[in-house]
Amino acid sequence: MTDKNMKLPILRDEIDKIDDQILELLNKRAGFVLEVGRVKEQEGKIVFHVPEREEAIYKRLIGKNTGPFPENAIRPVYREIISASLAMEKPLKIACLGPEATFCHIASIEHFGQAANFIPSRDVPDIFDEVERGRADYGVVPIENSTEGVVNLTLDMFFDSPLQICAEVMLSISQCLLSNEEKLEDIKIIYSHPQAIAQCYTWITRNLPHVEIMETLSTALAAKTAKEEKGAAAIASEFAAKTYRIPVFKARIEDNPHNYTRFWVIGKKSPGLSGKDKTSLMYSIRDGVGALHNLLLPFSENGINLTKIESRPFRKKAWEYIFFIDIEGHRDEPVIKKAIDSLAAQSQFMKVLGSYPMSITPAE
Repeated sequence: MTDKNMKLPILRDEIDKIDDQILELLNKRAGFVLEVGRVKEQEGKIVFHVPEREEAIYKRLIGKNTGPFPENAIRPVYREIISASLAMEKPLKIACLGPEATFCHIASIEHFGQAANFIPSRDVPDIFDEVERGRADYGVVPIENSTEGVVNLTLDMFFDSPLQICAEVMLSISQCLLSNEEKLEDIKIIYSHPQAIAQCYTWITRNLPHVEIMETLSTALAAKTAKEEKGAAAIASEFAAKTYRIPVFKARIEDNPHNYTRFWVIGKKSPGLSGKDKTSLMYSIRDGVGALHNLLLPFSENGINLTKIESRPFRKKAWEYIFFIDIEGHRDEPVIKKAIDSLAAQSQFMKVLGSYPMSITPAE
């Protein structure tokens, strides 16, 4: 055996020893987590999940990382550690669009980890209802797609809901054609969610122009349906293909390779300051010359960056509009509070939808 071949087992043995140490430390950490839970119970603290504490952990560890372990891997690794730790106290209940393996479900796992309990919901209003009634701790809802734009139903739910935005998740969306068929010409019908169909419109018209297209409530439901039907295909994720054991006929068929969906995590209370936050607002304005310009002035005058502005018809009064805006900063910061107070004085109606940490980088 050469020196090079002899060195490999030694290196692997060192890695095994380190893995043993990591496991020992994880269990030691778990012991402290359980002790924290006991202290909370003794002190009568019913809030066991503190999002800003999680964000502080990620931020501190990323700041201390010297490599070569990649910085962008720290958050997902510790997300699962924290998820498992929370489950020892009380598993978080998360409402998201079902069934299992929708993109909303994937985004929920991305944010809360595998150890959370996921409650499959039929639609966005059901998710809001689950959280409002306390049957779920949080909900995850789609808010916009980089190709198809804003999800109006989600915005509309905030007209009457008391829920707050607690976090945002940016998910890279890659669509696949799933089918048990072996030849393209054997596919006679495609099932999928309307947004997924729209995201793959060019590919469909070029490759399957005469195939019947049937809309479903979710891409996951499309995968379940196509699995059982001869001559059928679904547009869904690779995760859905693995979940429902249906082959990927063609991967990455989305028209735009830079396809992302932004999700909001909704709950009963927004988190505190994280150091790099975003605040979302909704408001209506009194009609008049320069009205919108005047309402944007408080942000300009206070040096606050607007990252998004969207308008929707006001459901309670014809020909009036509600504006949704995202700004950089947390509502507890004095400069943000000053701008919001100024805006409220000029608005017919205004509501802060939440302040929450900005998403770091889109999840690939």
